Amino acid sequence: MGKQKTTLMEDAQNEKASDLIKSAAQTENLSEEFIRSGIAAGTIVIPKNFNRNLKKIVAIGAGLKTKVNANIGTSPDCINLSEELAKLDVAVKAGADAVMDLSTGGNLTQIRKEILAVSPVQVGTVPIYEAACRTVAKSKKISQIEGDLLFDIIEEQAEQGVDFMTVHCGINKAAVEILNRQGRLAGVVSRGGSFLVKCINATGKENPLYEQYDRLLQIAKKYDITLSLGDGFRPGCIQDASDGSQIAELSVLGDLVLRARKTGVQSMIEGPGHVPLNQIEANVTIAKRMGHNAPLYFLGPLVTDIAPGYDHITSAIGGAIAAARGVDFICYVTPAEHLRLPNLQDVHDGVISARIAGHAADIVKGVKEAKERDDEMSKWRKARNWEKQKEFCIDPIKFAKERAKLSPRQEDVCTMCGEFCSMRDE
Repeated sequence: MGKQKTTLMEDAQNEKASDLIKSAAQTENLSEEFIRSGIAAGTIVIPKNFNRNLKKIVAIGAGLKTKVNANIGTSPDCINLSEELAKLDVAVKAGADAVMDLSTGGNLTQIRKEILAVSPVQVGTVPIYEAACRTVAKSKKISQIEGDLLFDIIEEQAEQGVDFMTVHCGINKAAVEILNRQGRLAGVVSRGGSFLVKCINATGKENPLYEQYDRLLQIAKKYDITLSLGDGFRPGCIQDASDGSQIAELSVLGDLVLRARKTGVQSMIEGPGHVPLNQIEANVTIAKRMGHNAPLYFLGPLVTDIAPGYDHITSAIGGAIAAARGVDFICYVTPAEHLRLPNLQDVHDGVISARIAGHAADIVKGVKEAKERDDEMSKWRKARNWEKQKEFCIDPIKFAKERAKLSPRQEDVCTMCGEFCSMRDE
C-alpha cells in the first residue's frame, strides 16, 4: 500500500501550495493566502474527494460568497434516474454551487454513480439513508440499523467519489434523553436524526457515528471527504426552535469539529430548520461560537410554518437573515417542500430563491463584487438597456422570456409605466 495522501487541510496547515486553493482564490477574487489560512484554521472548506475530477471548485466559509446547495434524488414512490439527472442539470444552470443526492428508491449505488459522473459541482450524500434502505430491504426495522453496515456504506460512497457527507454524529444518548424529557411539538423531522433516535431508544446503545467517531475520521481522511456534521435535532416548526435538544447536539458538534481539525479533516456544521425571525441571529451566533467558527450550512431557515407551496419564499427570508449574520452555505428549499418530491421547475425556483437570499446577505457581509453587481444593474436599468440588465440579473433566462412577451412598441420601456416611465429623462 502506498503512502497516505495528505489532505487539503494538512497541506494548508503546512503552507503547501494547492491547485484547489489557487482555483478557489481566482473564483472568489481573493488572495491564495486568504483561502489557505482559512482552510488551515477550519473556517473555510473546499469539499473534494481524492477520487473526483471537478470542473468547478467552490470554497465555503468565512469571508467568501454565500454558496447554495440543491437537493435531488429519488424516493420509493418516484424512481426515475433520468428525471433526477435533469434536475441536476437545471440546478447547475440556475447557479447551484453543490448538489446532494438524497435518493432512497431504486439502485442507490447506480444512481449515485451516474450523478457523480456528470455533476460539474461538488456532490454530497447522507449515508444513513442507504443504511436504512438496506436494513428495511432485509425485512428489519429502522431501529435495527447496524453500525458496521453504516460504516461500510460510508466507505463505499467515499470510494465512489462523494465530496461531502452529512453525518449525524451529535445525536448521542445524552441528547436523546433531553429530547425525551422535554418533548417537542413536531418531534424529530430530520430523517437521519429520526433513524438514530429510534435506534437509541429501541436498543439503549450509543450512536455509532458518535461512539466511533475516530473510525469515521479515518475514512474521511483517506478520501479527503468534508464532514457535514448534521443537525439531527433541527427544529421542524418554529415552536421547537432553539430548544434543549438542539443546543445539546450543537455542543457535541463543536467538540467534534476540533477533533476533525486535529486529524486534518475538513468539517462544517449544519443548522436549522424552522426558526422565527427574532431567533435567527442568536442561532447563528451560538452555532459559530460553539462550532469554533466552522462554516455553517443552514436549511433556510423557514420563518413560518403555514406556507406550503411557498416555502422557497419562507426559507429565502430566513436564509437572507442567517447568511447576513454569518451562515456560509444555504440549502435550498423548493415550493414542493412539505408536499411532494420537487419537479424541474421547483428545483429551478428553489435555487434562484436561495441565490437571491445569499446575494442579499453578501451585500451586507461586504463580499467583493456583490454591491458592484447591484450598482451595475441599476445603471443599466436607468439607461433602459435591457441586454445589459439581462447580463447582471440573477435569472437571465426568465428575464429574456418576460421581455420577449412584449411588443416592439415597448422596446424602450416596460408596460408598467409605458410612456410615463420615471427613468426617462425627457
